[in-house]
Amino acid sequence: MIQCEIHHILYPIGNTVKAGLRVMYNSRLYYRSKQEVTRIHQQIRHTMKKKVVITEFIWLPATDALGQETELVYAEDLWRRPSELQVQLADAAALIVRNQTQVTSELLAAAPRLQIVGRLGVGLDNIDVAAARERGVQVVFVRSSNAIAVAEYVFAAMFAAARRLAEATADVQAGHWNRKLFTGGELYGKTLGIVGLGDIGGRLARRAQAFGMQILAADPLVNTSSLVVAEFGVELVNLVTLLARSDFVSLHLPLTPATKHLINQERLAAMKPGAWLINTARGGVVDEDALYQALQAGRIGGATLDVRAKEPSGVADQIAALPNVILTPHIAGITNESHERTAVMVVEDVLRVLYGQAPLNPVA
Repeated sequence: MIQCEIHHILYPIGNTVKAGLRVMYNSRLYYRSKQEVTRIHQQIRHTMKKKVVITEFIWLPATDALGQETELVYAEDLWRRPSELQVQLADAAALIVRNQTQVTSELLAAAPRLQIVGRLGVGLDNIDVAAARERGVQVVFVRSSNAIAVAEYVFAAMFAAARRLAEATADVQAGHWNRKLFTGGELYGKTLGIVGLGDIGGRLARRAQAFGMQILAADPLVNTSSLVVAEFGVELVNLVTLLARSDFVSLHLPLTPATKHLINQERLAAMKPGAWLINTARGGVVDEDALYQALQAGRIGGATLDVRAKEPSGVADQIAALPNVILTPHIAGITNESHERTAVMVVEDVLRVLYGQAPLNPVA
């Protein structure tokens, strides 16, 4: 890293004395006027700037530091233009993405100067982490920045399913007053099944306990001595038991070969009749064809899907036509507050790596 010390001094020029600066720059001593130092410093910073490419939307105030310290290329739809993206990455030192940009081995090969990929989120299924590691490219992500947002979204989904406020509003706006039709249920006393008891699942369990819900969890990596289980009244069970007993089933696990279509026809059939499925994890965790059949046949009460196997799902989406679904465009983890936390954490780690320091949130 460049070391620079600047001290205000008086220095002689001919028979006069002028105010100026004494600059110690990489162990070499220089005497310059303030104007010269400003000009030289700007030139040095310009030649030192490394290129950062952002391909999807980001909390804009966080980019201020990048704009000052780097050559910033930001277009929130750049992920849609792969050829242009490859051109931009040819001399880029950092790439910041969300979940739409596919960071494949081919894309990494087009970025020979790349030092770091910053993921604005938690999931890594769109990033070839192994290929990045082979090229010496750091990958950073934000483990907990949107955990509160997702946990609160799940409660919003449960309330929407239990009380049907949107449908009641539309009915009243149409001039009706159907109190009996919109008699809903309470969350108190209901059973919530959490599949994946990580950071998000743990925060969800804590909130569910406050609402007086019974909490089941299925997670092979968690045992009875864990804080969440011991302190928040969580009962650890296997997946089949969880599906059979839960009024609400909420998914919180990554998409891997082992979890692809984890919720398939057989497991949907094992769910409690009338139960509601909530997926804020990854669309591929659920077999959507099997889910469509279960919803259409009324084998389960309904589903809230924030994530889909294909995003956007497109106009030919058979699930979207069903009355017992709530669909949102992958927004569970997106709030004003989580936007800020996520962007700040990723930008800080990008700058750390570009300055030769270790990131705080690397992918293990």
